[in-house]
Amino acid sequence: MHTARPMSDHDDAARYAASAGAVLLDLRAQDSSDAWRRYTLGDAGDLNANRQLLALLREEHPDDAVLSEESAEDPRRRDASRVWIIDPLDGTREFTEAGRTDWAVHVALWERDHGVRVGAVALPAQDLVLSTASPPSVPASTSKQIRVVVSRTRPPMAARRVADALNAELVGMGSAGAKTMAVVTGEVDAYVHAGGQYEWDSAAPVAVAAAAGLHVSRLDGSPLVYNQPDPWLPDLVVCRAELGEEIVRAAAA
Repeated sequence: MHTARPMSDHDDAARYAASAGAVLLDLRAQDSSDAWRRYTLGDAGDLNANRQLLALLREEHPDDAVLSEESAEDPRRRDASRVWIIDPLDGTREFTEAGRTDWAVHVALWERDHGVRVGAVALPAQDLVLSTASPPSVPASTSKQIRVVVSRTRPPMAARRVADALNAELVGMGSAGAKTMAVVTGEVDAYVHAGGQYEWDSAAPVAVAAAAGLHVSRLDGSPLVYNQPDPWLPDLVVCRAELGEEIVRAAAA
């Protein structure tokens, strides 16, 4: 007799991200004026996706703390042994732009003894969930030129230094989750960010990228540390493992 495998935190993260993604797709499919899409859809997405994730976490992990972009600070998290770090809608602007697929849902779990090793990133408009439940395999690079993904509106100077040093092409893209997953899927070779993000912007993507065998670090090569009293993270690098040292060196030049 076949016995189903018990659900794990990894499975839960993937399921939660997919569930919030479905809520966002339903919202996005509503008929609306351009003004509603610009000024109201994003707020509705942030609110409803956050409600969905919080409801699931309260029901299934009531003893865990939560750090969410869309919720007030939970003081329990500083002394907690388990903290879910969530971004219910990463790339709100892209979400409001019809046809864009570079927005995401992030669900990660920080544990005191392990850090962030559980994570899931849903790309709902691409019908894709990448997670540590089944770590993806990064395909071999087929590009003759290294591709570095950056903000489509504010590419950081550090990324320009890396591109110059490696003779790389800069590729603009929306949300942090979409950028990181583009490295995981082999669409690009590296994601270089400076100028700051919050922990919820990178925790889940970094967990998935690390599980896939990619290099993940701060720009100076030091580890990314989560569930800090101040959840601000100044910079990060996610790239193919063989490029890690070279990119860190170029970013510091």
